[in-house]
Amino acid sequence: MEKIKIYISTVIFVSLLVSCGKFLDTMPLDKMDPEAVFDKESQIYAALVAAYDPLGRGSVYGYTIQVRMATEADEGFNYSSSRTTGPQVYNLTSSDPDVLAMWTTLYEGISRANLVLENVDRPVMDETRRKYIKGEALFLRAYYYFLLVSNWGDVPLILNTVTSVEGNAIERTPANLVYEQITSDMKQAEELVMPIEEYDGAGRVTKSAVRGVLARVYLYWAGYPLMKTEKYEDARSWAKKVIDDTEAGHRLNPSYDQVFINYAQDKYDNKESIWEVEFAVTGIYEHGQVGSWLGIRSTNPDIGTAYGFNATTHTLYDRYKAGDLRRDRAIAPFYYNEDGDKIFFLSTVTSRRYPGKWRREEETALPKLNQNTPQNYPLLRYSDVLLMFAEADYQVNNQSPTNDAYVALNDVRRRGYGKYLNGGGEISESIKSIHIVNGGTGYTSNPTITITGGGGEGATATATQVDGEITTITITNPGRKFTSLPVITVTGGGGTGAVLSPELTLPDDADLKNINDDDFMEALQEERSRELCFEGLRKYDLIRWGLLETKLKEVGAWIKAHEQEAYKYVSLSFDNFDKSKHTLLPIPQNDISLNGLLTQNPGY
Repeated sequence: MEKIKIYISTVIFVSLLVSCGKFLDTMPLDKMDPEAVFDKESQIYAALVAAYDPLGRGSVYGYTIQVRMATEADEGFNYSSSRTTGPQVYNLTSSDPDVLAMWTTLYEGISRANLVLENVDRPVMDETRRKYIKGEALFLRAYYYFLLVSNWGDVPLILNTVTSVEGNAIERTPANLVYEQITSDMKQAEELVMPIEEYDGAGRVTKSAVRGVLARVYLYWAGYPLMKTEKYEDARSWAKKVIDDTEAGHRLNPSYDQVFINYAQDKYDNKESIWEVEFAVTGIYEHGQVGSWLGIRSTNPDIGTAYGFNATTHTLYDRYKAGDLRRDRAIAPFYYNEDGDKIFFLSTVTSRRYPGKWRREEETALPKLNQNTPQNYPLLRYSDVLLMFAEADYQVNNQSPTNDAYVALNDVRRRGYGKYLNGGGEISESIKSIHIVNGGTGYTSNPTITITGGGGEGATATATQVDGEITTITITNPGRKFTSLPVITVTGGGGTGAVLSPELTLPDDADLKNINDDDFMEALQEERSRELCFEGLRKYDLIRWGLLETKLKEVGAWIKAHEQEAYKYVSLSFDNFDKSKHTLLPIPQNDISLNGLLTQNPGY
């Protein structure tokens, strides 16, 4: 395919029609004349597809963001003793190849969006479709700038296609002005793009996606380092538009597990998953590494190759409380051996497990290609919108939670504990406690506890005897899906007569209620981690809260105090962090060399 050269601060070679997303079917053009190519509707659609393409590149969400740019927080770390340099271990220079690739790809996406915007009025076509295309291109340009400003701070702001390398030296635009442009573009886009209820997928930009991402943009703007706290009101307003949209009807999926099974099986639930990057097993550009690099280690070809290059921290494991069903989905309690068998971790191993949201065994598309997977990656989920609303509402109301903030936060918590209330669905109870009605007599060792019936599954418990009598019952797994009380049987241990009585949880047992103002914010911060871990958000959340350094140092100290000697190398990811430089990435030296007006970020 013939390519057009597009210049930013470096020379970027852009192929306008490199790939067709799942949501559009467009024929590529062999030759592109910038003066005549956009006289057909199919050609402007093709250019829009090209503007979406950078999202799925390996240098953005296909690999870099999910593996190297956004997981180096208190949830996980790069699990490779040979990887001692790079952004994932906070040991990088301005010549880092991942940094350069991401910077270049984002500006490539901006150039493609600019090209669409400059030519969208040329073809003869239906005005509604033209409106959608313009809105999506505006949003994509703004989103690429959002990724740039949140990673690099001040960046060159380019709002038109550049056709010559001459006179292309461009200064960095202050971050506040970049945010002004981002929000201006997104607000225009919100008026133009299609409502989500008119679309049965999740890869294309819709009103719900724009509104939810606008809430995120304003939260970032309101936090560190810019601290434009008046923007919390805007964040609250845009999140509320998503929540209050009765026609879109957003709601949480009753099953947390199913959210991620859907990503593996190319199923769409845009009530919950509002916007996602789509991948497929076919096509040169369409597959990603979701589930292989960020997934459960496997060398079995039937399960699918997964390297386990990211691991979880004890901090994330301990953040989940008893009864929270999300833990064993977010943090896999096992890995796969070469035969495809699940090898379960000991209960005492709370660090160095694997992120388990995306599981290759759940993929249905064949063949399974080594490291390449068809699994989609979420960019915006409804649970995120609820939590953003709760945070912004708390901030707007003088850092005090209102009833609305509690409702939004508790909707997410209830689903996490299997108590889905928003939008219908069956409430799934678990075992809250087991009471000792009669401790029995004659036990010489700890008996075995068996839990059956009640419509549930997965519940387990252990008993401890002292002087022949059962004195303590410990619930090791509260189970799920109980609709009535199960039967608890005590066997073995040499004794008789023990009688145990279970108690099931209630719908509001998951709720946070009437906690003080500071504790509410801490609870919300932890809830975002429990719900959204490994979705590319935690590092940036900690930055805007001013907590990244504190959290990293806490995890590093724990590793050095508790981890086995062979694994203490992982503390480098946490010890290397320097707040004076590592909250931003370096401007690529390659671009500084070509653009004399570019300046470097501090510390590089």
